[in-house]
Amino acid sequence: MEAQVGDWVVVESPRVGEHRRVGMVIRVDHADGSPPYMVRWTEDDHESLFFPGPETHVEKPEALLPSATRR
Repeated sequence: MEAQVGDWVVVESPRVGEHRRVGMVIRVDHADGSPPYMVRWTEDDHESLFFPGPETHVEKPEALLPSATRR
C-alpha cells in the first residue's frame, strides 16, 4: 500500500450493517509512501497512527465526495 498526505484511507466494514471508516492521511514518514500513516478520522476528528489491514484501500482526494465520508 502507498499513500501521500491528503489521500483518504477507507476501511471497509468486515460485517454487514456496519459503516466504513474514512480518514485523511496527515503524515507519511516513509519516502516510498508505505505505512504506517498518521490519519485524522472523519467521524470524530481523532488522529491516530494507522497500520492498514487487508480491508483498507487508498483513494485520492478527488475520488471521495464529502458525502461519502459520512456514516
